[in-house]
Amino acid sequence: MLVERDILDKVLSGALAGGGDFAEIFVEEQGSTSAVLDDGRVEELSTGSRRGAGIRVVSGDATGYAHTADLSEKSLLEAARTASAIAKGMSGSSAPREVAISHMDTVNPSTVLIDPDSVSKPRKIELLQRADDAARSGRSAISQVSAAYGESKRKILVASSDGHESQDEQIRTRLSVSCIALGDGGMQTGYETIARTVGFEVFDSMSVEEIAAKAADRAVKKLSARPAPSGQMVAVLASGSGGVLFHEACGHGLEADHIDKDASVYVGRLGETVASPLITLVDDGTLGGEWGSYGIDDEGNLPARNVLIENGVLADYMWDVLRARKKARSSSGNGRRQSYRHLPMVRMTNTFILPGKDDPDEIVAQTPHGIYVAQLGGGQVNITTGDFVFGMTEAYMIENGRITEPLRDANLIGNGPDILTKIDAVASDFAVFPGTCGKDGQSVPVGCGQPTLRITGVTIGGTAQ
Repeated sequence: MLVERDILDKVLSGALAGGGDFAEIFVEEQGSTSAVLDDGRVEELSTGSRRGAGIRVVSGDATGYAHTADLSEKSLLEAARTASAIAKGMSGSSAPREVAISHMDTVNPSTVLIDPDSVSKPRKIELLQRADDAARSGRSAISQVSAAYGESKRKILVASSDGHESQDEQIRTRLSVSCIALGDGGMQTGYETIARTVGFEVFDSMSVEEIAAKAADRAVKKLSARPAPSGQMVAVLASGSGGVLFHEACGHGLEADHIDKDASVYVGRLGETVASPLITLVDDGTLGGEWGSYGIDDEGNLPARNVLIENGVLADYMWDVLRARKKARSSSGNGRRQSYRHLPMVRMTNTFILPGKDDPDEIVAQTPHGIYVAQLGGGQVNITTGDFVFGMTEAYMIENGRITEPLRDANLIGNGPDILTKIDAVASDFAVFPGTCGKDGQSVPVGCGQPTLRITGVTIGGTAQ
């Protein structure tokens, strides 16, 4: 146990000694290893760790927070007094109270078969070397390959004045490959990654060679790409990475802190139709192995399968402890933080559109003219309006119901709520894409996913005349 239970009792009681409505201690211990191979040479091999605790005290609308890297009883009590003083100074305080906590059993949805700690560093470097070899094999146009490996083991303990204490261990393993191809069409890039909340066995489900080949083939195909068209077009999004569009353009607007601040297009719209009836949008932190899954969130609550939009109708928002307390309801298990140095906030886990009944090949065959988006990259979103711009890192023309020529990188431009109403076909396939979500200076691992689907009209920001 990271901190003994009798010390937790003392710290939480001390946090409320000056008055307050709620107190919480979050304890974290994390170790990580990363390695980078660039053009066959090991450019980085590093390990890191962090250990500490953050203490939060809430009094009315005021929150005090203090953190420490020292887990001794003395240091934790000092942090508790500091957080209490901050909250008290910002708000009137209530009567102090004693806290006695009990343990809550939890089960992490992800099963780890091979602890990455048990695997030697030379074997991890070998993965990267295999990726480099596979990316170049039979592809003379590939001029540069970069492969990166990462692993982390995070242990957390959360206890609160509500009387509950829970713990979790989260192990994540990841490998990514980036390739550059040179040809008459200039320089083109390709990228592929695998990232799961499991151990080293992740490479049994998808080989390093497969990952590298996908990245390299993307770069090589784009050498013959033509400029993307501009203007309103039909777009078919392939299953997987297109989910980032719905994560950014819709998901953030369904986080309760944005709702609380009137900073979302979805404020006050529960029960209204906000999307095509083909769309059910879910956030689910209970999916075993997915990048955004965990046994408890960073406020000690169990993750859940939260239906946000059901058959086009807005069903609910995502909630953390503070926003849920204001509405006299339970947290949805979406309270997350980057580390013990950060306050928790409402964050997504694995957010995705459920599969439909259409055949993905038929969706393309029934599209006379449009764009097939095989992979989306990063983008920008205005949470208040839902307006977005996303890069298309792999896309093709659809002509006469067939996927034809590859296109150079271009932008997908539109409005999230508007796009949701323009989806007229949803396939039965499905994939989740791992990513990192940034919000208010904090980053956390998330999953984004969707089946193949068709949007009847979206703006393509290409360069073709």
